[in-house]
Amino acid sequence: MASNMVRERNILKPSQLNALARDLLEGSFAQVWVEGEISNYSRPASGHLYFTLKDERAQVRCALFKQKATYLRFQPRDGLKVLVRGRLSLYEARGDYQLLLEHMEESGEGALRRAFEELKAKLAAEGLFAPERKRLLPTFVRRLAVITSPSGAAIRDVLSVLARRFPLIEVDVLPVPVQGENAAGNIRAMLAKANASGRYDAVLLTRGGGSLEDLWCFNDESLARDIASSSLPVIAAIGHEIDFTLAEFAADLRAATPSAAAELLVPDRTELAVRLAQTQRRLATAITRHLAASAQRNDHAWFRLRAQSPGVRLDRGQQRLATLRQRLDQRIVRSLEQRALALRGLGRTLNSVSPLATLARGFAIVRDAKDGRILRRAADATVGQALDIQLAEGRLPVRVEPGPH
Repeated sequence: MASNMVRERNILKPSQLNALARDLLEGSFAQVWVEGEISNYSRPASGHLYFTLKDERAQVRCALFKQKATYLRFQPRDGLKVLVRGRLSLYEARGDYQLLLEHMEESGEGALRRAFEELKAKLAAEGLFAPERKRLLPTFVRRLAVITSPSGAAIRDVLSVLARRFPLIEVDVLPVPVQGENAAGNIRAMLAKANASGRYDAVLLTRGGGSLEDLWCFNDESLARDIASSSLPVIAAIGHEIDFTLAEFAADLRAATPSAAAELLVPDRTELAVRLAQTQRRLATAITRHLAASAQRNDHAWFRLRAQSPGVRLDRGQQRLATLRQRLDQRIVRSLEQRALALRGLGRTLNSVSPLATLARGFAIVRDAKDGRILRRAADATVGQALDIQLAEGRLPVRVEPGPH
């Protein structure tokens, strides 16, 4: 009797029970988001991450395998609050219930990132980021408005690149705060001011790197709409290359960094000089060919005239030929004068870009004698500092002396 009862029971081995439990967990739950505090964190030689995620009343074991862990943008540690996404499973060998993670981020950014994705999807559905809506930048930007913090590293990088590549550009820095509660409103007001001025060819909106919270003002919905409706082309370079904001999606052009934005805005003066030389050579070749072709046509016309008209007709033909020669000579002279004038103008433009021309007008370049750094303000110099002053002809070594008290 007892033997029959044993045979009627559905007896499982621990491994079978755990396999059933695992299948039940993995089949009953889709991917879940969980927020909690890391404890018992470890990273063995395999590169996988293991830790416990806990709150005030419970905890769950978590595993983030090496392939996914390489995408982390922060260093996990005990006590850090995180937001994770993963699927429930069970480690059969020990019967441990666990969460296998696909993604992990610091908890403070979780809500912001979800809000960002929701607003991005909404604006994209409206066509705000559509490529066909975006405007082309002018071939040559002569006047540029830079909306940024006047004291940040971004504006220094931008001005340095612009001065090196194309000193002829006029740049106005329109100062705004680039993080905080009032930043978005200030940026919107300054963008409206730039549009209303009628002064600029384009607008650069930029700031250096920071956390998602630091960059949050550039995810303001109203700012994104203002950028999209701007009458001026807008180029945006916010944060680092891996950072993306709604302002950049709405802009006509996005650059990975502030320096990259400056390079996209202006041509390189060295390349311009090469293009100018090539144009000059092509123009000289065209003039030579034009003169040769005109002379040949003139000769052919003269020979035809001689062959067709003896006597009076020949005289009239010769008079007409002389007139044609005179007109041709006048046209050639005018053409040469116009081309020479154009070449002189291009030469003056190229010469104005040259730093040597600036020095020849009485200006000088002041550098730190040790590291070659250029000083732009008297306040940048210190008493006793050795300086090197470059003039149009020669250099002067000097040392800063204390001023009158």
